[in-house]
Amino acid sequence: MKIFHLNYPNHMKPEEELGPLSMALGFFDGVHKGHQKVIGEAVEKAQELGVKSAVMTFDPHPSLVLGGRKEEVFYITPMQQKMEILNGMDIDVCFIVRFTSDFAQLQPEQFISHFIEDLGVVHVTAGFDFSFGAKGQGSMDLMQSYSDGQFGVSVIGKLEDAQEKISSTRIRNHLKSGEIEEVCRLSGRPFKVSGTVVNGDKRGRTIGFPTANVEPDLGTFIPGRGVYAVRLHVQDELYDGVCNVGYKPTFNDPDHKQLVIEVHIFNFDKDIYGERVTVDWHKRIRDEKKFSGIDELKAQIEKDKQEAITFFAG
Repeated sequence: MKIFHLNYPNHMKPEEELGPLSMALGFFDGVHKGHQKVIGEAVEKAQELGVKSAVMTFDPHPSLVLGGRKEEVFYITPMQQKMEILNGMDIDVCFIVRFTSDFAQLQPEQFISHFIEDLGVVHVTAGFDFSFGAKGQGSMDLMQSYSDGQFGVSVIGKLEDAQEKISSTRIRNHLKSGEIEEVCRLSGRPFKVSGTVVNGDKRGRTIGFPTANVEPDLGTFIPGRGVYAVRLHVQDELYDGVCNVGYKPTFNDPDHKQLVIEVHIFNFDKDIYGERVTVDWHKRIRDEKKFSGIDELKAQIEKDKQEAITFFAG
């Protein structure tokens, strides 16, 4: 997959000629089953028309520009992870459009002119609620009326699950609650967090459960506090483990609010400080809780470990 960064008003076209494209439009945070349906339709149209498949997404999140937010936006799928997922979906070309104040002020017809027609798009696919142009004035109905036979338009309806729309907002709510199985089901894959292994307090070693302390990449959405069955990618290998997300209340002062991601990796005894890792989250085991002492904590960790081993064996 070729990736091109576009910027309005300066760099609006890639330097090389790409030929005709069938393109899916959307922010696609989470690349969940609803997004997959939109992207899959664009790929099918590309095959049908004998053209290249493309995705157009945006960076940063529009709310940072439109909503005047100053705090960091946490992504379900940070950009690098989003690119990896798209790369596995038979996409030939991905355009990452810089979402700036200037871009946000484009009129809908200007967006169509610059980012559809000028890019050689012969078919556009998006969800029913995709909007574009200043103040979101552009709808897919408008896209259809402006196409004037120059490009085809496919609008994907609402994909529901249990009478509720599959959406990034719904997935975020499940993540906050730690309902990781629901996140995996709506995404069609495990939830992933990438980061770097950093030095921790090394207390896990003293109780027989050494852990890798993972510092997540900036802007990564972290599941709610609790203990989870996870798999850890490190040095091109995949290991089963249990992960605690929380504030370690057994050891820390209640006012200590440094959230920690600690993974106890099964059958593993290497030092991996500084290594890039990815944690795949599969199942929530329990809430984080405070224990009366070390022995009670050790017994619970062993129980958590056995539950994870049973889960992965199934």
